[in-house]
Amino acid sequence: MANAGIEFDVPSLMAEARQRTEGLEDFGSGPFVEPLGIFVNSLARDARLNPIGQHIARERALGHIVNRLHYVEDRKTFPGIADERIVKPIFIIGFPRTGTTILHDILAQDPANRAPLTWEITYPSPPPMTASFETDPRIARCEASFPPIDERRIAFKAMHPMGAQLSQECVVMMGDAMCTPLFHNQFRVPSYQDWVDRDADWRSVYAFHRQQLQHLQHRHKGERWVLKTGAHLWGLEHLLETYPDARIVFTHRDPVKSLTSYASLTALVRTMGSDEVDRAEIAEDWTGRLERVLANVLRLRAEKSWPRAILYDVMFPDFVQDQFAVVEAIYRAFDLPMSEEGARRMKAFIADNPQGKHGIHRYSPEEYGIDPAVVRQRLRPYIQRFDLRPE
Repeated sequence: MANAGIEFDVPSLMAEARQRTEGLEDFGSGPFVEPLGIFVNSLARDARLNPIGQHIARERALGHIVNRLHYVEDRKTFPGIADERIVKPIFIIGFPRTGTTILHDILAQDPANRAPLTWEITYPSPPPMTASFETDPRIARCEASFPPIDERRIAFKAMHPMGAQLSQECVVMMGDAMCTPLFHNQFRVPSYQDWVDRDADWRSVYAFHRQQLQHLQHRHKGERWVLKTGAHLWGLEHLLETYPDARIVFTHRDPVKSLTSYASLTALVRTMGSDEVDRAEIAEDWTGRLERVLANVLRLRAEKSWPRAILYDVMFPDFVQDQFAVVEAIYRAFDLPMSEEGARRMKAFIADNPQGKHGIHRYSPEEYGIDPAVVRQRLRPYIQRFDLRPE
């Protein structure tokens, strides 16, 4: 892929990454270069990028390459990183657009909980330090990296809050393993996503995810990690193999609302880099992919047990009705103490972030060619398993 002097292939990306990292070349163990090639090839073949989109995609790839190199190098510079223990991490997972982001942000207010923040995920090297965690210059650098405020960014914030010091998703961290559904959300890369769905080595993704958490907590610890992304649906079994004592919050909602909202988000994000965005194609594509992922998750939950893990289901209508009551229920389910300060901060965050604070996200199934009856039939086993009512 090339446009107006933009070089976008694996060799040119590698050369640029070496320059940005002053010669680093060690990507550590596990697949990285091969999936990078799959992503780049899919961008060239499938993505329909305009010149701005080509620049965005190139910088997206370079950011993850540079981060990977720094994670591996920092592990040599700070050998104590490898000794860090990850104990009973909390993961929020579920269908897209089921309240996971706001729940994650609420839980992150408890001083006992350690959530990865956008700035430290964007620029993880060197490992962040407690003494400068609120003043690190990478915070301002991250804020400056956001695109200028325009109608699309305002619309995006109505769907998904943005900020350097807000909690960030594991789906972004997975990019540093070059295996993440995020890429197919941001760009039209179906052949890459086919690889993610069918052939990716999720065991290696979670092995590196654990290294990332060790890195981030090495000089700035909390009592427990609070993490989130719907992308964990793709690798749930391997998540539980890597973190056998995980605490998992599984959020659920009428899938018609989830899919329509996610199609709307995906369409908006893709318009930032492409002049050809097919809303109906997006909805149908992700419906099929999520249908397969959910079928596998239901099978895993029915057939396997993880004696040291705890799974707790949260229904979206309950969460909307009383967010703090759901938080209290999660703490009880996981036998977590709640301090007065933690409760105060979480309640204050809830009060300061009412639904619609950044605008109302409006969408309808018809805009995306979604037939609610068809979706509910295709996802009938999931709907019946959790008694999900139409919204």
